[in-house]
Amino acid sequence: MKIKIVKGIKLSPFQILAIGFFIVILTGSILLNLPMATQSGERTPFVDCFFVATSATCVTGLITVDTGTHWNYFGKTVIMFLIEIGGLGFMSFATLIALLLGKRITLKERLVMQEALNSFALQGLVKLAKYVLLFTVSIQAAGAVLLSTQFIPQFGLAKGIYYSIFHSISAFCNAGFDLMGNFQSVTQYADNSVIILTISALIIIGGLGFYVWQEVYNFKGIKKLSLHSKLVLSVTAFLIIGGSILMFIFEYNNVATIKNMSFKGKVLSSVFASVSPRTAGFNSISTSDMTTAGRFLTTILMFIGGSPGSTAGGIKTTTIGLLFMTILSIIRGREDTEIYKRRICKDTIYKSLAITIIGLGLVVIVTMILSITEVGASLEYLLYEATSAFATVGLTLGLTTKLTTIGKIIIAFTMYAGRVGPLTLALALSRKKTSNTIKYPEDKVLVG
Repeated sequence: MKIKIVKGIKLSPFQILAIGFFIVILTGSILLNLPMATQSGERTPFVDCFFVATSATCVTGLITVDTGTHWNYFGKTVIMFLIEIGGLGFMSFATLIALLLGKRITLKERLVMQEALNSFALQGLVKLAKYVLLFTVSIQAAGAVLLSTQFIPQFGLAKGIYYSIFHSISAFCNAGFDLMGNFQSVTQYADNSVIILTISALIIIGGLGFYVWQEVYNFKGIKKLSLHSKLVLSVTAFLIIGGSILMFIFEYNNVATIKNMSFKGKVLSSVFASVSPRTAGFNSISTSDMTTAGRFLTTILMFIGGSPGSTAGGIKTTTIGLLFMTILSIIRGREDTEIYKRRICKDTIYKSLAITIIGLGLVVIVTMILSITEVGASLEYLLYEATSAFATVGLTLGLTTKLTTIGKIIIAFTMYAGRVGPLTLALALSRKKTSNTIKYPEDKVLVG
């Protein structure tokens, strides 16, 4: 369905979302390009401003200049607002402003909100948007209070409060931006239970999706939960627990990561290394010093990402869950994909397959292009960088700061495509959908 924006111009909800995110990125780039945004008082090259603004709006965390030392408080605040807008979606903020001004939410705005919030229906969207904003502020405030117990004693009252708010927003929105300086992320707090567990909890909460938390808040028993929530919670729990165990095993004897840590530190770092790649971008151990198995596991977790309707990226937990259950159903000889005694429609399976194939294709193409532009970088580093950008994670093996200008533009586009959504971007660029009334004869093709 096309929505009339101005006279003679009609856009689909997908196109409005894609354009809206780009406008936010461009605005952030211009603000960061001002001399008043840096510690030195000098202008930052526009390509770096565009890269950082894209990374913040797309809640990724990849940076070409160090956030903690390059930008002053104005620049850091711009980044923080871009993270918040990007994490929740500009439509949520537009809805909030409209409600504050007493404006009525029209049908065309509801259609865009439906796509932005990954809602099943148009009914109750304004109420959901209010819930999203209230829930976000409450969780971020709670996270900031917990982090302030550690940051205020270290940095002082004013700086400690600012750092607490910034990192709480960054963690909840799965952005991965930090203010610690020198690209060290939260490695200095690897043994600090309060900081690691608080940031982990914020990442998980932000990555589950607002629809799921709405059901959890109104919990009336397992049977009352929707299939969507059950699948999200099941896949998320499996990935966190399984990822933590594997990461503990892979890095246990690695001197450069967790071998010399206390047992508590090893457990905290293993859990954090499993949670953060989906898709926050914080790291408590050096990613470049991880074992090959650890880095490969991280790449897989990054590609999967969080859940639909959340602040996270990736192909989403429900997508991988549906594909896995489809394969299991085929092995069992079942005609339909079945989960928790429910049948999944074919259109949903096709959409999951399309998202996965488009995502894989984008990562492969970006990796190939980077292999040409970034001479000397290994295939592992290029694949890791491309996956991190697509899944809006923000983890890097150290390649981001060494990117060429073309490489920065390519990674920026990849982050944009990953945040808007590969399928949404494809639909935004596609022609008007036409109904196919012609049914051709069925035939057979050998596969496998």
